[in-house]
Amino acid sequence: MEFFCYHRDRSGSGALRDELIEEHWSYMDRYAAEMIARGPTFAADGVTASGSVHIVDLPDPAAARAFAFDEPNYQAGVYRDVLVRRWRNLLGRTMWEFPGGRTGGNRYLVLGLGPERDAGPAVPSDRGELIAYGPLLSDDGVTPVGTAVLLRAPDPDAARAILSPNAYADVEVHDWQFGGRPT
Repeated sequence: MEFFCYHRDRSGSGALRDELIEEHWSYMDRYAAEMIARGPTFAADGVTASGSVHIVDLPDPAAARAFAFDEPNYQAGVYRDVLVRRWRNLLGRTMWEFPGGRTGGNRYLVLGLGPERDAGPAVPSDRGELIAYGPLLSDDGVTPVGTAVLLRAPDPDAARAILSPNAYADVEVHDWQFGGRPT
């Protein structure tokens, strides 16, 4: 089962986040084989971390909740909240298989919150800039409750345009970058 986890940083927690970076990476290393995508999001300044995305393939909802809430930054109070949802990988690949590579261009997390008002998310015909794409689902894995997309785009407005206009209760766009230990 695939799960989307988005940990949102608590205001002013950057120093604590920095202090725990090795613990965070070590924790994530334990899930390397299950990881579909990961990486931090950033505030408008492009420097200040605002959250952390993890898309993982785990056995069940209990394992996903344990993954999200046992994470060292969460345990230490870096994060103010966590979104954990079932997710379906409509691209069928990991971020490391993205043809555009780890660097170059602007990367974004786009969240369409609230169910899409039509038949559900369909992968756009131009998949070239998509890194990860799929519906956010209820715990039963059936009912759509939104869409999560990681993509490369020229700017936030172009990133937002990946989702149907007016199809969601809210759409969030966050600067994002590939995560993991620096190489």
